[in-house]
Amino acid sequence: MSVVCKRLAPYTIHGVRRHCKARKTYKCKLLVVGGGTGGCSVAWRFSRRLKENDIILLEPSTIHFYQPAFTLVAAGEKTLDQSYKCIPKILPKSVTWLHDKAENFEPSQNLVHTWNGDKIYYEYMVIAVGLKNDYEKVIGLQKALDNPSIPVSTIYSPFYCTKTWRNIQEFSGGHALFTFPVMGGKCAGAAMKIMFLAQDYWRMKKIVSKTNITYNTGAPAMFGIPKYSDVLKKLAANRGIVPNYCTHLVEVSPEEAVFLGPGGETIRLPYNILHVTPPMSPPCCLGQCEGLADATGYLDVDVHTLQHKLFPNVFGLGDCTNTPNGKTASAVAPQSCVLERNLADVMAGKKPTTKYDGYSACPLLTSYTKGILAEFIYCKKIWETFPFDQSKESRLIYQLNKHVFPPLYWRCLIKGKWNGPCKIRRILNPFRK
Repeated sequence: MSVVCKRLAPYTIHGVRRHCKARKTYKCKLLVVGGGTGGCSVAWRFSRRLKENDIILLEPSTIHFYQPAFTLVAAGEKTLDQSYKCIPKILPKSVTWLHDKAENFEPSQNLVHTWNGDKIYYEYMVIAVGLKNDYEKVIGLQKALDNPSIPVSTIYSPFYCTKTWRNIQEFSGGHALFTFPVMGGKCAGAAMKIMFLAQDYWRMKKIVSKTNITYNTGAPAMFGIPKYSDVLKKLAANRGIVPNYCTHLVEVSPEEAVFLGPGGETIRLPYNILHVTPPMSPPCCLGQCEGLADATGYLDVDVHTLQHKLFPNVFGLGDCTNTPNGKTASAVAPQSCVLERNLADVMAGKKPTTKYDGYSACPLLTSYTKGILAEFIYCKKIWETFPFDQSKESRLIYQLNKHVFPPLYWRCLIKGKWNGPCKIRRILNPFRK
């Protein structure tokens, strides 16, 4: 683990369970579980609606990461220090932050038990606990990630994205292997972004001729939206990248990666550098409560109103819900707007009527100067903002990703001031059907 990551560790791992102190009971009007993008956005939105101390935000980490920056960190374009801020600095002062995490939910009692043994009673609850990386589901992965001498890394964690950049720099040719799991988690495009950026870096270092790049994905295509998938497939072919579909990583050793192929056959591939997208799943606390999560462990909400299907005073947003949209930060913008309006209606004794259309966006960087921007809603419908074909490589998309999206995130999205690009789309693309 790098020096930077060692410094971050105390701030991202919750401390020792409190046995010696008396357990506490809290009461609030609104409990927000999770201090990620969705949780912070909702906390800010309702801080402007509710009284001081009406809102409790339950979050075990003391720092908040802008996770899309991990790709740029892994490509040497940003430093890890530029990817996070302290939780107290980004929350409104009227919100009470509890440095703890949810251990168990009792929604029928309007009660949450925390890891430290405290109880929180609420009138309304918003769950935005995100996804966790399940390294243990791939044999040998955690050990390989923690070993600095093994060229295995992932950009899906602040603890390993700096290792990705080091591995890319130290690579001198051979087999570069990139993976994506069967059950896709957050930002499916990130696995390809770092692959294209690495390939472009090696091109600039003039070692591409000595490099073979393979992209093994558990999915049946490069991307879930056919329009963008076709473009990415052509880009990969033009750059000598070989994609293998329905191929699932099951084991990592210092010498090779082991996959299960489409027919269940075992495939062993040696590598000189390996980037892994780990399997992901919602925190276990969701699935432990009967009726709160669906059979896959995701929070069971109405895909349009974001209200829980069984508990009307519970809402959810972000990666942990079972809405069939892309799990990206961009999806949180319209989700938090829809949730705010619907929860406000429920608080006023009305039925929720505002609907989320499934909007999500994924800026796919294809080099150090260009990228494409995938935008879509439910049913894989294309929903682009700009009046040009966003599936074509553009310098604008790269500049937006590097210079515009980060300040938009910190100044607007997590503060509940950004509802997505819908107004911009009406201006730039007024004739869209």
